[in-house]
Amino acid sequence: MKLAEKITALEAARKVKSGDHVFIHGASAIPQALVNALAQVANDLQFVRLYHLHLNGSYPLIGEEFRGIFSDNSFFMGDNVRQAVSEKRADYIPVALAELPILLRRRVVPLDVALVSVSAPDKHGFVSLSTSVDIALAAVQSATLVIAQVNRYLPRTHGDGVLHLRDIDFIVEEDIPLPVKAYPAPSAEEMEIGRHVAALVPDGATMQMGIGTMPNAVLSCLTGHKDLGVHTEMFSDGLLPLLESGVVNNSRKKVLPGRTVTSFAGGSQALYDFVDDNHALVFKDISWVNDPVIIARNPSVVAVNSALEVDLSGQVCADSIGTRMFSGVGGQMDFMLGAAHSQDGIPIIAMCSRTNKGLSKIVPTLKVGAGVTVTRSQAHWIVTEYGAVDLYGKNLGERAKALISIAHPDDREALERAWKER
Repeated sequence: MKLAEKITALEAARKVKSGDHVFIHGASAIPQALVNALAQVANDLQFVRLYHLHLNGSYPLIGEEFRGIFSDNSFFMGDNVRQAVSEKRADYIPVALAELPILLRRRVVPLDVALVSVSAPDKHGFVSLSTSVDIALAAVQSATLVIAQVNRYLPRTHGDGVLHLRDIDFIVEEDIPLPVKAYPAPSAEEMEIGRHVAALVPDGATMQMGIGTMPNAVLSCLTGHKDLGVHTEMFSDGLLPLLESGVVNNSRKKVLPGRTVTSFAGGSQALYDFVDDNHALVFKDISWVNDPVIIARNPSVVAVNSALEVDLSGQVCADSIGTRMFSGVGGQMDFMLGAAHSQDGIPIIAMCSRTNKGLSKIVPTLKVGAGVTVTRSQAHWIVTEYGAVDLYGKNLGERAKALISIAHPDDREALERAWKER
């Protein structure tokens, strides 16, 4: 096989044909030059189907002017496509993250073109999928045509995402700084939740955290712990102080001991600098990272995820507000199962007791059309700022009583009344 041919971004965009199925590299590794070029040649195209996980940065292809040209499909929605999905300019494909690479490799979703970002090649011609290996590796392996933006701002990461220039058909050299994602400081309620969660975490636990201020609050409360490990789909800024202080040293893990396991990363420039050429971190295909059997091989797995609402029987909704899609299934169920089957594992749903509009997140029944991300039979620990309760092994009445006890005090009477009526 010959090495990838160098072309311009516009030349690369013109390789996409009407009717193609096109993968776009996600998270902080969005190939911005290729996306912008595709927008420039859009008038020459029609019925192009786009597929991606959440995308950080500018994403013009879901604009109203591209309706009928691009059909956008998210496997997990970021905030920059949520409105487009609501307005039917884009859509969502519900698939657990662990199964997504299988979906691509089996060509259930057949990819004609993969548009990815890679780090600068080393002297041997090897590049890295950088901060987003997740499903990008499967996309590269299954697409008919692979086009890569070589971006020197991308950190080089180690693990499954290492490719050779022979694995790529065309490259576009364009250096664009990575999108920086900053989260606000955790609220007082989130910090209280963090303290409740930290009290459940034993020394030597293997941690999985989701995305946002809630996981950062939890991580900030773990500074007094020892010998923690990390096996998580998402690597975020909240982990940096724990790694730098030695609280996280991965010494008690069974799966890749001594190394932090992840599949994608996003956050600050300090995070990108930390992961660059860091052999203590390994970025793996998400079908392996999120495999519940792999997760469960580690002892004391503590999986911390959040939710939009939980009903009094323990059903957890994390992907929609009623019929309105908000994010996606993601890897929540992958890690809930993995933690449940881990020796001394602790699956946790952590959320504030109320929304920012003052509505209770603990509800008598889920909203009409809400997705059940975690079934009542698979719910374990639920944590709010008012405490932590374990639903595992409890009957429906005991569950309702436990959940009402950690609801906002002003909502408890109404919840008790609703439960009696139910």
